[in-house]
Amino acid sequence: MGARGLYVGRRAAALLAALLLALLAALLALAALYGRCRQEEPPSPRPPRPSPTAPRLTAPPGPAPAAASDRRLPRNLLPLHYDLELWPQVRPGQAGPFAFSGQVNITVHCLQDTDAALLHSSGLRSHGAAVVRGPLSEKGAVVEVAGLRMDAASEVAVLELRGRLLAGRRYVLQLGFQGRLEEDLDGLFLTRYTDQGLSSMLIASQLEPTYARTVYPCFDEPAMKATFNIRIVHDPSYVALSNMPAIDISEMKDENGSLWTVTKFNTSLKMSTYLTAFVVCDFDYVTRTERGNEIRIWARKEAVKSGYVDYALNVTGPIFSFLEDLLNVSYPLPKTDLVALPDFGAGAMENWGLMTFHESSLMYRPSDKFTSRKAMIAIIVSHELGHQWFGNLVTMNWWNDLWLNEGLASYFEYLGAIIVEPTLSLDKIFYDHVVQPVLREDNERGVRSLSQTEEKIKGSFSLISLFDSITYSKGASITWMLSGFLTEKLFIRALTSYLKEFSFSNANQDDLWIHIQMVVDAQNEVQLPASVKQIMDSWTCQNGFPVLTLNLTTGTISQEQFLNKKNENRTDSYTNTWIIPISWMRNGSSQPLMWLDKSSKVFPEMQVSESEYDWVLLNVNLNGYYRVNYDQLNLKRLACLLENDPKAIPAVSRFQLIDDVFALTQFGYIQIETALELTKYLAREDELFIWNMVLSNLVPENLESTLKNYEVYPLLKKYLLKRMLPIYHYYAGFIRENVDALEDDYFAQVYLEKLFATACWLGLQDCLNLSSELYAKWMDNPEYKIPFLIRRTVCCYGVAVGSDKEWNFAWEMYNRTDSTKEDKDILLSAMSCAKESWLLYRYGKELLHDVLKVMGRFVNTDVQIQELQAFYNATLEEDERVATTVLLELTKIENMERRELLIEVAKWLQKNLDD
Repeated sequence: MGARGLYVGRRAAALLAALLLALLAALLALAALYGRCRQEEPPSPRPPRPSPTAPRLTAPPGPAPAAASDRRLPRNLLPLHYDLELWPQVRPGQAGPFAFSGQVNITVHCLQDTDAALLHSSGLRSHGAAVVRGPLSEKGAVVEVAGLRMDAASEVAVLELRGRLLAGRRYVLQLGFQGRLEEDLDGLFLTRYTDQGLSSMLIASQLEPTYARTVYPCFDEPAMKATFNIRIVHDPSYVALSNMPAIDISEMKDENGSLWTVTKFNTSLKMSTYLTAFVVCDFDYVTRTERGNEIRIWARKEAVKSGYVDYALNVTGPIFSFLEDLLNVSYPLPKTDLVALPDFGAGAMENWGLMTFHESSLMYRPSDKFTSRKAMIAIIVSHELGHQWFGNLVTMNWWNDLWLNEGLASYFEYLGAIIVEPTLSLDKIFYDHVVQPVLREDNERGVRSLSQTEEKIKGSFSLISLFDSITYSKGASITWMLSGFLTEKLFIRALTSYLKEFSFSNANQDDLWIHIQMVVDAQNEVQLPASVKQIMDSWTCQNGFPVLTLNLTTGTISQEQFLNKKNENRTDSYTNTWIIPISWMRNGSSQPLMWLDKSSKVFPEMQVSESEYDWVLLNVNLNGYYRVNYDQLNLKRLACLLENDPKAIPAVSRFQLIDDVFALTQFGYIQIETALELTKYLAREDELFIWNMVLSNLVPENLESTLKNYEVYPLLKKYLLKRMLPIYHYYAGFIRENVDALEDDYFAQVYLEKLFATACWLGLQDCLNLSSELYAKWMDNPEYKIPFLIRRTVCCYGVAVGSDKEWNFAWEMYNRTDSTKEDKDILLSAMSCAKESWLLYRYGKELLHDVLKVMGRFVNTDVQIQELQAFYNATLEEDERVATTVLLELTKIENMERRELLIEVAKWLQKNLDD
């Protein structure tokens, strides 16, 4: 979820710096020179059927026995319907503190006799007497309430009864409640913003995973679905939104005679509590109708007037229609609201009929000609729309199968985005943004499996931790693999069957496997080596992933879990095996899919001849979630092929091949020299996403200063620049002559910065000159816009090759009131690029609080560590200095260990500079 702002004082800044150094030391310990140093966050920074009219009277799946979390509710009561009133007591301009109150009447079906009713409640106070009406078949009947007890630790409210609720009967639980309206972005929250120059407030909600209980007492578990009648009392100057269309707007007066508006909404479909949503705001909207679905995009008035949400409006309808047609399941709601919130911690949330977004995830300036911004919006919107089927229509039984929501939505987000942005390359973006980053994370012993047992999911903290790259990206990756070996036609047919069976209900992953198996059994085209459950459980119920080792002489492929062989303290053994689909090609020709269903297996088809032109490539286009370790014979042939005809290997496979060898180097499977051999061809590589991966391995950002202080730098400079010049000059021409021509080049917009930053770091004079020219143009005319594709690089090297004049200009622009947060981040980093030590000292003194954001730049070399130690000696208290000294010493140790690897790299470069 999104970061939140924090102002710190001098002493607090120093403490924060110490914590940051601890983080950096840990990262350095984990990241060897050739590791991919990258932070991934879901672009949605990061998405329920029996009949909707006839509620099922069977109990939803109960908690696992014994070790289940004490937050789970007993299954003696099944909620059927909520009548919910919310009254946030907020007036425009009000100073606070703020509160809300409400009333909830929950119709329940009793499944087992009980003398207590338990439901979730957290942070709420009781307001008025609790009442239990019923059995409803007996007119006027009530069950006397002996008391209402709140158990804060388990977030449960207990209605203790003097009588009993009888199995098979229906009752209504009536509770009044009050709560505080905070600005914390969870539950029901208030946020402040500026619109058209005026300060404003709005109220919104974020209830996933377990925040509904902080807004109203409820059965706050995903399988305990019900219908909702919602009404919101609010100030007349605001509009109220919820999941369903408003059907009535009236007025009421409070006890002081003040006027309030009451907005009543239509009855919802059957859904989980975490999907209920509320917004009270003074926004404008734009609207269109797609197949009877009224789509409205709500945002600040000035944003709507400026056309910033028009793009989101234009893509939402077509993506909806694409998903409806693909899945053959209609969207069941009559309206869809998308709200752009000025501040929102979740990034985006798929609430049924009322999706909420951080406004940065939904707004696009019409003057911005470039694709990357539109692509990001299309991907995030598509993710949340995918949830309307996977998560809302069909919901996982419990959070241990969260990937059924997030993994499937993360898969479909790219399919939907390509529909509205057809210039995007689906496979390249998916592998670059999804598969490769999660492969880099899913290789430590402590990483969990994709699907967990319920016993392991305990408490709301554990639930929050499930919203990670394993759930999103690994879930999407194994879905991509599944679709690949089934064929998309069969996969979609199975999903349609799954959606129709469990609409307005809940499912677990075994339910999905059953429906896929049904489709597989009904045809003869695709044959599998085992049941769908056996195959897929090997990927979802085990942690990590395999590395395949191929011996071309014997045709033997073996598998083992991909783990760090350099970890000398590793004593535990791993026997995980997977049932692995192997897509492959031989000498450029695609071959039939093979399966590895044991730890080792001989494939005679993969034995090669003595000809140097006889080669094999596994996992073509990265269709499988694994890495490949080739023998030296095949690697030499592939390296030769890349030098002579790189296009003979598909772009995504080139990406995978090189990324695999660097990962194998990092984890001790092969020597660094083997990986470097595959970089010789790079002068003929014209794909930026491949160059970005290579440079991120060869020149990780957090090691730039370290590299420059060792003998490897001049060798790396000569070796890399020789290969970078063709692609550098190709793009430099666009920067100088017609940068707008790159408006549809997605990867140029995303990765050109890394290419140019590396060229300048290597001292390419043309790059340094270009940076100076563009920076000087900006100094001459502050309204001039440096091309955003390389703006950070231009600012950094404009300062680096300049004097105090360039640094002072950056400082002046940094302090301008109209500078955006992005402007400040870029300029803050640029000022640290100064070569003069006195400017760096000034940087540290004048930007003590902000300098923490780029502290990593100062902790790479022994000299810099000494300088940083001196800086902290002057700013920290005695006890803090001791802790910081320890952390800096750890970093120095890491530098010593890194020198050994750099020596190996230097030796190889010395031998291969002229190749």
